[in-house]
Amino acid sequence: MATPTPELIGSPLPAISVILPVLNEEAHLEGAVHSILSQDYKGAIEVILAIGPSRDRTLEIAQEISRKDSRVVLVDSPTGRTAAGLNLALHKSQSPVVVRVDGHAQIPSDYLRLVVEILNATGAVNVGGVMAAVGTTAFERAVAGAMRSPLGVGASRFHTGGEAGEVDTVYLGAFRREALLAIGGFDERFTRAQDWELNFRLRENGGIVYFDPRLHVTYRPRSTVRALAKQYFEYGRWRRVVSRRHSGTINLRYLAPPCALAGFTISVIAGFIAPILFTPAAIYLLFVLLASIKIATSIREYILLLAVIPTMHFAWGAGFISSPKTLVPAAE
Repeated sequence: MATPTPELIGSPLPAISVILPVLNEEAHLEGAVHSILSQDYKGAIEVILAIGPSRDRTLEIAQEISRKDSRVVLVDSPTGRTAAGLNLALHKSQSPVVVRVDGHAQIPSDYLRLVVEILNATGAVNVGGVMAAVGTTAFERAVAGAMRSPLGVGASRFHTGGEAGEVDTVYLGAFRREALLAIGGFDERFTRAQDWELNFRLRENGGIVYFDPRLHVTYRPRSTVRALAKQYFEYGRWRRVVSRRHSGTINLRYLAPPCALAGFTISVIAGFIAPILFTPAAIYLLFVLLASIKIATSIREYILLLAVIPTMHFAWGAGFISSPKTLVPAAE
């Protein structure tokens, strides 16, 4: 399929469907929806919440929001899985522009206006911006600092910012609905890495995925070491699945964490045989010390980063290395 031209949106103010997969978001859902309904965009907006089987008051809060504002529509998402919820919300939507937002994220008041402006100007099928991690506790602030630094997550533009332009993937995304439907929506076999996988298929189908740093989405990081480790383990695990299914989607940035984990582990074990072999592990620890100094804004944050950075690197690497081929069958 040829790259869609800007006029395919059909209007300078097309209707927008904002879709959110929602599960256990009692603490953040109201703020997320409020940020959408408070947009300065002059076109029509609808908000579609795909509600999973939450263990907290998420459904009750969503129902109350919907009662107060008819633009908010609820759909049942029985599995609670992100990709399935996104597809349910996508098929419920009617608008030519579909914007994904998460239940724990907040968008600035000009986000939807900028999305349409960028889609029209570039002809892209998906546009996105910066995953602006912001923490409220000391631990969350340390995680946010690591997530927004190339020393923590590499030089991905949606984490660290950068110039506008074509990219492989973006955070969340604002789509031409026709482009999503043309590739069959999100692959529901993917528990994680749905964005990476989807954006590969969009590009393979002739579309442009475009990054613009003016699009900022406030992201709330995990609040404990355990939750952070689980998150990054799953990231690595499912990124390996994407690389298996779609050749050419892996690069050195994605190989760095598994290589760091393997090198550190081998170095520590071999060092007991020949102390000189402790050197690679010592170099990595020195990197963590210096990176923490570079990122930290306080002594407390510095101390926390000494745990946060290796947790992110090693959990991602462990997930990547241990990812079983049975998660999703290899491409035919």
